[in-house]
Amino acid sequence: MSDYIAAMNKLLNMSRFNAAGLIAAIGLLMLGAALAFQYWGGLEPCNLCIEQRKAWAAAVILATFALFAEGKSRIAVALALLALAGVAVLIGAGVAAFHVGVEQQWWAGTKACGAGFTGFGQGGVADLREQLLNRPMVRCDQVAWSMLGISMAGWNGLVALAAGIGALYVVVRDTLNIRQGRASSI
Repeated sequence: MSDYIAAMNKLLNMSRFNAAGLIAAIGLLMLGAALAFQYWGGLEPCNLCIEQRKAWAAAVILATFALFAEGKSRIAVALALLALAGVAVLIGAGVAAFHVGVEQQWWAGTKACGAGFTGFGQGGVADLREQLLNRPMVRCDQVAWSMLGISMAGWNGLVALAAGIGALYVVVRDTLNIRQGRASSI
């Protein structure tokens, strides 16, 4: 139990720099896993999967900028970027929660749930037509993969929720410390 408490204390006292690095690293891992499932596992993403990837990509970019904005004179910039990264991840968690609801038939998916566009080939419009006609429809309402009864969208939502809350916790904690005149963690 004391190991658990020590680990939680480390997380709660994480610096802005480490939090930004952790958000970027988690985002890269999540994007890498999604691409591995797609290209090595053969699981084509649906529209909602792509939207979740966009949220992680935005978070990675913002968190990386927050890493470079660190320093005494740019604390506000680093906090703002980390806050935006946290919000991006939480938006992704919301999309993931919506996706889980679609998979569980709790509500209908979007009209855009279907085949994706991979780009024009050498043949231009003819190539596009061929891609669309030969590409299998990827439905948002079917669970393509699950572990322990939780779909890929569910796992993504859980990770995104924890990462987003963690990032915003660090931002609020450091903002309060700065306003109260306490030394901020760097």
